[in-house]
Amino acid sequence: MRLGVLDVGSNTVHFLVVDAHPGAHPMPVSSVRSLVRLAEHLDDAGALRPEGVDALTRAVEESVRASEDAGVEECLSFATSAVRDAVNGQEVLDGIAERTGVRLEVLPGRAEADLTFLAVRRWYGWSAGRLLVLDIGGGSLEIAVGLDEVPDVSVSLPLGAGRLTRDRLPGDPPKAEAVREARRYVRQRIGAAVREVARAGEPDLVVVTSKTFRSLARLTGAAPSAEGPRVRRTLRLDKLAPWVPKLATMKAKARQDLPGVSVERAPQLLAGALVAEAAFELLGVEEALVGPWALREGLILRRLDAIGAERAPVRERTGAGRA
Repeated sequence: MRLGVLDVGSNTVHFLVVDAHPGAHPMPVSSVRSLVRLAEHLDDAGALRPEGVDALTRAVEESVRASEDAGVEECLSFATSAVRDAVNGQEVLDGIAERTGVRLEVLPGRAEADLTFLAVRRWYGWSAGRLLVLDIGGGSLEIAVGLDEVPDVSVSLPLGAGRLTRDRLPGDPPKAEAVREARRYVRQRIGAAVREVARAGEPDLVVVTSKTFRSLARLTGAAPSAEGPRVRRTLRLDKLAPWVPKLATMKAKARQDLPGVSVERAPQLLAGALVAEAAFELLGVEEALVGPWALREGLILRRLDAIGAERAPVRERTGAGRA
């Protein structure tokens, strides 16, 4: 079947189309991205401004057209931290549903962590052992660890690269004192979660996902995305750490010239690096693999599992699949 996934994040609205069925590898067909930067459209009270709502609505409308053109049979539509945390989030969702016919599901932070973990587990398999998965989004940092397909511990912290840039790193580049305060804040928030994460046990494999981690990995020498998802990519703490003070003194325009750094991600790269460095150091991570699958793939896999479970009773009644 042809599935669509509409992902409303803090930075982008991403519409992905895949061909998939239960038990099969989801195969990407097409992808449409719209840069909306919702995190930058929040007012002092925490509400999405009208211009942000309009940008989001236009992006959803574009995704609806792309869905129709691609022959999508079913679409999974969800929103993450920017809409989840906006004080007028429900009003925004109701307005989008009225104008576009799309009802977005708002995922709690821990659900994001769980679904990303599921995707990583399926990609690397059971032989990977106990997994520690880290994902830096625009609004939050997700941490999950466990042996099975559902993590034993999942944590969501308000440490997304967009949120941190907006709230704690003003200026281009930000002042040194602001960087120090942001670094201190990040480490306090992650440090408070270390004990909970550690109780799940020592990981056999650490995997990082998301555009922020991919950009940092590319910056520190990983292969470019053009070489495909199956190329082994890593992010090492000893290669990342020297970049943090460099990024702190660079303007966003200068960061755009760095390998693997897009125009839309350049302003947030310092924040992402601060979070990544702190997470690695406080969780005792020296090196992590960069995983190609994350939240969107987790949603697809969860839906395919549900479809497979719905069809199982039919197969049992008809005897389909018996020798």
